Amino acid sequence: MFDKTAVVTGGSGFLGSHLCDRLLEEGIKVICIDNLLTGNIKNTEHLFGNENFSFIKHDVTNYIHVPGKVDYILHFASPASPIDYLKLPIQTLKVGSLGTHKVLGLAKDKGARVLIASTSEVYGDPAIHPQKEDYWGNVNPIGPRGVYDEAKRFQEAITMAYHRYHGLETRIVRIFNTYGPRMRLNDGRALPAFVSQALNGQDITVFGDGSQTRSFCYVSDLIDGIFKLLMSGETDPVNIGNPAEITIKQFAEEVIKITGSKSKIVYKELPEDDPKVRQPDITKAKTTLGWEPKVDRSEGLRITIDYFKRQF
Repeated sequence: MFDKTAVVTGGSGFLGSHLCDRLLEEGIKVICIDNLLTGNIKNTEHLFGNENFSFIKHDVTNYIHVPGKVDYILHFASPASPIDYLKLPIQTLKVGSLGTHKVLGLAKDKGARVLIASTSEVYGDPAIHPQKEDYWGNVNPIGPRGVYDEAKRFQEAITMAYHRYHGLETRIVRIFNTYGPRMRLNDGRALPAFVSQALNGQDITVFGDGSQTRSFCYVSDLIDGIFKLLMSGETDPVNIGNPAEITIKQFAEEVIKITGSKSKIVYKELPEDDPKVRQPDITKAKTTLGWEPKVDRSEGLRITIDYFKRQF
């Protein structure tokens, strides 16, 4: 136990903090690196008394120094919600490019296995549905969302270059919409926005006509898939997400029902390049990792809404 060490960049973020928890549960020491640009120290403060956990405040676009042995590196540093990466476009591009370069350099130096957090956004506004890993995507590189989409696409490209050229042990996870405790109420994504509006008795804002679809995965399922990928021998990208597809309008109605809110749905113009559909094909995750989601959306939503209620 605790004879292995993992570095988690973005470790005080929503997903990164849950990942820190899981790695510690698996008997792996954790070094959390975060500059707290969009992360929150509260997400990891419960670990500060743990001798197998340490926190370094650092921007990974600068040289990363970690003393001692490192076995695993999980690169989760990046603004990840539209409200963040539209507000922080340069930082988003830098952490996807310079930050990933620094992380891969650290992995090469330490002889560590590195897992890169990519995203379903590499598929853009997809012409193929559901999305399989061999689909190359439909991305507008100069649109407002391009700063995130292209940062992640570059991240995948440089990771595969290090794998092929340097023989680095690499893993790439393409993460689809995920929800659960530790999401920020104001991060601009559909679930926290809808829940915040419903709990405050405000109208729920749906962009477009609400017919666009998303597939929501509960955070514990996602973290389980990521851990299985880290421990697997799979070097090509793997989709991790819940294939249960729902329209945004239906999702808003579910939130209203579970919260018991009297909120009404109002419609606003659809943002530029907003994907019309989003659903992972998880055949590869099932066959290579033996993974599929277990938490039903209604159960996950109740847990998440209870968490948000405690934030008020």
